[in-house]
Amino acid sequence: MIVERFAFAGRTCVVTGAASGIGAALTLDLARRRAGLALVDRDAEGLERVAALARELGAQDVSTHVLDLSDGGDRLDLAAAVAERHGGADLLVNNAGVALSGTFEQVSMKDFDWLLEINLHAVIRTTKAFLPQLLSRPGAHVVNISSLFGLVAPPTQVAYVTSKYGVRGFSEALRHELAGRVGVTVVHPGGVRTNIATNARLSGPDLDGKQAAQNAEFTRKALTLPPEEAARQIVAAVRDRKPRLVITRVAKLADVLARVAPGRYWSIIQRQLDKRGM
Repeated sequence: MIVERFAFAGRTCVVTGAASGIGAALTLDLARRRAGLALVDRDAEGLERVAALARELGAQDVSTHVLDLSDGGDRLDLAAAVAERHGGADLLVNNAGVALSGTFEQVSMKDFDWLLEINLHAVIRTTKAFLPQLLSRPGAHVVNISSLFGLVAPPTQVAYVTSKYGVRGFSEALRHELAGRVGVTVVHPGGVRTNIATNARLSGPDLDGKQAAQNAEFTRKALTLPPEEAARQIVAAVRDRKPRLVITRVAKLADVLARVAPGRYWSIIQRQLDKRGM
């Protein structure tokens, strides 16, 4: 088991989904610690904006890589580019993710597969591509961002839940395989203030705008933790080599409830949500 703390200064950190949300906040936190950064996102403009801020904050070297993680690529080209520019990766943060609105009955398989490709398969492919580099770098580490919905499984989120439970299982098994060689942390954020809900893909018609309005309301009411605080906790978990991080009190309570009442937890949670008008 790797027990020494992860030292960020001078280490190369690869962050996917770096143009906004938790990914952007993580990037800037790592920049302050004088890490080298390889930033990945499909949003070229947002990526360059975050990269410029990272350079101002003291990042040792910053490269940007514009990629659409839904394309099914094996990411060997990304790994090769990082190796050529930075010499290899010491920390891989699989953060990029998307959401999909609709029940399983409503959601098309095309959209279901699109979400799985980004949220789960890209995590697996990117980790596989970078694994030789990570194994060659003493004290290397992987962070995979799951979700509160990798701990509990609400209705209307079947695709998202499937992906995030998959990330959880992949991370835990990988940690056991790589014990003593590469550290692995799986992160389960609760209500972090990002645009993932408002930007959720709508699978099927939303002619009256009701679903989009519900997503915006959910974002306003439930996603309240600043991404900078989530980033701070994630960086601390990597530093301390924690295998698992659950962010927010609500997520921690839900985690306990799911283990105590695995067959009834959602009915209990739903009653509380109804009381709060959510």
